[in-house]
This record gives sequence, structure tokens and C-alpha cells, in this order.
Amino acid sequence: MTRTGDQRGRDSRLVSIDPEHVRSIWPFAAPLLRRAISRTGLSAFAIIERDVLDGLSLLWIVWNGHSIAAAAATSLQRTDAGKVCVITACAGSDMRQWLPLISGIEAYAQAEGCRCVRIFGRRGWARILDGYEQTYAIIDKRLA
Repeated sequence: MTRTGDQRGRDSRLVSIDPEHVRSIWPFAAPLLRRAISRTGLSAFAIIERDVLDGLSLLWIVWNGHSIAAAAATSLQRTDAGKVCVITACAGSDMRQWLPLISGIEAYAQAEGCRCVRIFGRRGWARILDGYEQTYAIIDKRLA
């Protein structure tokens, strides 16, 4: 495993998985990401999986010394307003241990010239993440 980013928490650290090594880590991180995606329905797991395995998106893990405590996927996207780092999926256990490690993803996004980090997820993320605010809404009408 090659680290392109390493941010430490209490007993855990955030590791950006080098795309050349992602296939060896993917089987352990994929179930976490699949769980996150199935809870929101905001993305298709197959698309995130393809993008991570093809090196178009980054896989991030939180390593607690003996297992993967959390996993996230990010993609850099160009918008008319500038470059954005999107956290497309994130899930794990014992969130208090790894949530502060989002600062590592934020530092990566800033180094890549992004104007913001954007999260596609449940509304509750805005309440627990310092400095994040809900700027727009996704509006659905369920069809029979």
C-alpha cells in the first residue's frame, strides 16, 4: 500500500490508496461503500467502483491499526464555477474516531486547486461536519 496522503487521528489514520494498489484493498473497502450508497440511493455503486478501479476516483481508508474503520471515495469534477472535490461515498464504524480525518481530504482538495469539498449524502452530515452547510437541495418525486 502506497500512501499519497496520511492524516492521523487518535488511534486511526487516513490513507489515500495509490491507484496502482487499489485492487488489493478494494475487496475490503467495497462493502462499506456499497452500504453508504444503498442508504442514500444518490449514486450507483457500479459507477463508483469503476471510477475507483480505473483510477478516475480516489479510494481513502481509515486504518485503525488492525482493520479498515471507514472508507470513502472522492472524485475531482470541473464545474462552471471551478474545480470541486466530491466525496461520492463514505461509511464506517465508530465515526467519532475518524470523522476529524476529513481534514486530510480537504487538504488534498485544496492542493488540487478545488474551490470546495462537496458531499453527496444524508442531510445529517451538515450537522456534524464543522464548516459544511447545505447549499442546495435534491428534490425527488417518487413515482409508482
